[in-house]
Amino acid sequence: MSQKDNVNPQIHQRVTPRVRVPEKTEFDDEVRDPFDAREIFDLIRDINDPEHPLTLEDLRVLNEDDISVDDENNSITVKFTPTIPHCSMATLIGLAIRVRLLRTLPPRFKVLVEIAPGTHQSEGAVNKQLADKERVAAALENNNLLQVVNQCLALKTSTYGSAV
Repeated sequence: MSQKDNVNPQIHQRVTPRVRVPEKTEFDDEVRDPFDAREIFDLIRDINDPEHPLTLEDLRVLNEDDISVDDENNSITVKFTPTIPHCSMATLIGLAIRVRLLRTLPPRFKVLVEIAPGTHQSEGAVNKQLADKERVAAALENNNLLQVVNQCLALKTSTYGSAV
C-alpha cells in the first residue's frame, strides 16, 4: 500500500460496551425481534481500517448514533466519518461496511452507507459510488479490491486469543 493519508490517527476509547444483555423476548421464537441500531453497530464496529491495525470504532469512524434502522420498512442507513477530510480510503471503508451488512443481514433490507455530511471533501462523489449497486458489484468483481475488503472484514485476535 502507498503512503498513509493519516499517519498518526487519534485513537478513541470504546464507548459502547461489548456485551449486550438480551431481552427475554429475544428467546421467544413466537416473537419477531426487530433489528436496532445497536445490533447493526455490533455487526460493523470491528471492521478493520485499511491503513492502520485499528477498528473503525477505535478511530471513531463509526458510532451507534449515526446508524438508523427502520425495521418495519426494511431500511438501514449508516453514516461514517473518515478520520481526515481528504481520506483516500473513504470509498473502501464504505464498501467494507456495505459488504459486511449485505453478507450478514436478511436480503429484505435496503442498505445505504454514506459519509456523514461535511466530513469529507468528496462526500458527494463517494456517496454516489456507494449508492450505485452496479458500481459496488463491479468493485467486488475486482479480485484485488475484494481481497482488501475481505482483509478489512477479517476478525483479528488479541494476544489473549479472543476476537477483538
